[in-house]
Amino acid sequence: MADSRALQVGVDIGGTFTDLAVLDDSGIVAVGKALTTHHEPAAAVEAVLRQAIADHRLDPADIATVVHGTTLVTNALIERRGARTALLTTEGFRDVVEMGREHRYELYDLGLELPRPLVPRHLRFGVRERVRADGAVVTPLDAAAVKQLGAELAAAGVEAVAVCFLHSHTNGEHERQAREILEAAAPELRVALSSEVNPEIREYERSSTTLANVYVQQLVEGYLADLRARLGGLGVRTDPLIMLSNGGVAAIEVARRFPIRMLESGPAGGALGAVAFGRTARRPDQLAFDMGGTTAKLCMIEQDRPLITHTFEVDRVYRLRAGSGLPVRAPVIDMIEIGTGGGSIARVDPLGLITVGPDSAGSEPGPVSYGRGGTRCTVTDADVVLGYLDPARFLGGDMPLDAAAAAAAIREQVADRLGVSVPEAAWGIHTTANENMANAARVHAIERGQDPGRLPLFVSGGNGPLHGPGVARALGSPSMVAPPAAGVLSALGFLSAPMSIDVVRSRHALLGEIGLDEARALFAEMESEGAEVLTASGVAAADVVHERTLEMRFVGQGSEIEVPVPPVGDGWRDEVLASFRRQYAQRFGTVAPAGVEPELLTWRVTARGPEPAARLGFESTSDGRDALIGHRDAYFAPGGYAPTPVYDRYRLRPGAVLTGPALVEEREATLLVPPGACCTVEADSSIFVEFAVGGSR
Repeated sequence: MADSRALQVGVDIGGTFTDLAVLDDSGIVAVGKALTTHHEPAAAVEAVLRQAIADHRLDPADIATVVHGTTLVTNALIERRGARTALLTTEGFRDVVEMGREHRYELYDLGLELPRPLVPRHLRFGVRERVRADGAVVTPLDAAAVKQLGAELAAAGVEAVAVCFLHSHTNGEHERQAREILEAAAPELRVALSSEVNPEIREYERSSTTLANVYVQQLVEGYLADLRARLGGLGVRTDPLIMLSNGGVAAIEVARRFPIRMLESGPAGGALGAVAFGRTARRPDQLAFDMGGTTAKLCMIEQDRPLITHTFEVDRVYRLRAGSGLPVRAPVIDMIEIGTGGGSIARVDPLGLITVGPDSAGSEPGPVSYGRGGTRCTVTDADVVLGYLDPARFLGGDMPLDAAAAAAAIREQVADRLGVSVPEAAWGIHTTANENMANAARVHAIERGQDPGRLPLFVSGGNGPLHGPGVARALGSPSMVAPPAAGVLSALGFLSAPMSIDVVRSRHALLGEIGLDEARALFAEMESEGAEVLTASGVAAADVVHERTLEMRFVGQGSEIEVPVPPVGDGWRDEVLASFRRQYAQRFGTVAPAGVEPELLTWRVTARGPEPAARLGFESTSDGRDALIGHRDAYFAPGGYAPTPVYDRYRLRPGAVLTGPALVEEREATLLVPPGACCTVEADSSIFVEFAVGGSR
């Protein structure tokens, strides 16, 4: 058994693979990847950790930290696998969740499908009560009606209830009364209050968020209990910390109470990894690109921070069409999801063009080359045919690929239909995937006031280093960064995340009229709440720091932007106004004319603990002379196949310089260095790739 040491474990459950990374003080100790077990997600976590413990002779008792992220919540909402849920709302407002904002996301589609509410109409109930927008009570809560409803719901087999009364974000007393009555009448019901889950304006979004939270709560509680038991069975003595979608981690009890904050916890890891490596290399601004087996994701990193948004849509009827899904208000790293991954299915459309995705072969059955029953050719099958992936060394040889089957599928489904050779068809699939991702990334960056052509592309995911060069060249990016263990970077990035919690309040006022004492008291109350959660999770009170933001808009506008603000003091209003005008100009290119006043809507505080001291690089023991492990025929247009040097990533030393074409292999990912490119291994084990102007894609 290895000497006693403090180990940190990150685990990410993705749509295709479950990824693992293990660190100690010297750097990366072990990485692992296993197919996701969708029917029992914690089983894959147990399997991949058990394998790493056995392969690297680790002592489970040395594991001091386990940080876990998952797509469980998102998948449960999409697949409608939550609890039987009811909604209690103010009388006359039970159809808000179905009416939504009456927005047609596709104006001319006569067969337009709208997102289906989580709760059918017969389980939505209006209750006599009324609170005004300023919090004043107009009509007291009808306690007798709530008591009767509680008994009837329990008898009807309802398992969860969301309570969302009008204007409860300003006064939640009626919601708290309703919970007390429901718990007394039906103790087995789970009850969620909108004034606790999402105390913000906008009735539709607040109702949708509260429903989603309680809808998945039972499922998440069961999963977290199973995960805790499986880790304990392996000999792990610490409870897992749960990755939140805002880029922070929290204790398991916080995740159980607010599972909606886990919504996009898995994809957050890739962005956090980009931040950690960017901070080390002094690259504060980057495009973080994560391509896995099912989807690709991209987000902006500005000044060593991923951009955060507070509105997210789940279960979109049209995957890439805003407004076609269920809205959820929760802090989420602002990223665009692109329906292209290694498992994305390729085909020829009626116009005779190659299209890729958004449907995916996933992990069950997977690409044709997996040999698990898949019959439709995918991006991964094309990469095998092109020689970019070694069929005998995929996942370190644990999962050999069938190159002949991949070629046969591409011939039948693409090449013969287009009248081209199999390699040309595979190259078309590969480049089409790259262009799709680059086009989406370009729009995402420009909408946020950034020029993608001036930013390095930071790649991660099992397919990120393979397709990143093509995406970078299509974007006009000057360079690309491939970190160590890129194939499991989400799991690795988890270990760089601090403990964090977001606290929100709604207080509508003109900036010029808000009292400084009132602002100071409101922020102090929120900071106290955030600090209490973190100290209960083990963070020392002296180590808690707070970041304050306001959501603001000009009077008369319907939407707002988030603005960072300083602590309240002399000149505070002027500083807030200047910050708002800067953010507004960056987003929209102009500022409203003088005389139009800004107003405040939502107040936010993010409470954070200290950054973990995690070294994310490899501890190499090689002198680098044996890094070249052979040559393999790889396809590059227009020249075709050519013998290409293949390097072992683990044997490359900092300072090593490679020129393209080349392939750099590690267990979970392969880096493609295209012709004309040059790459350097940096001190943190990252590989920095620079592209020659006009070089091949």
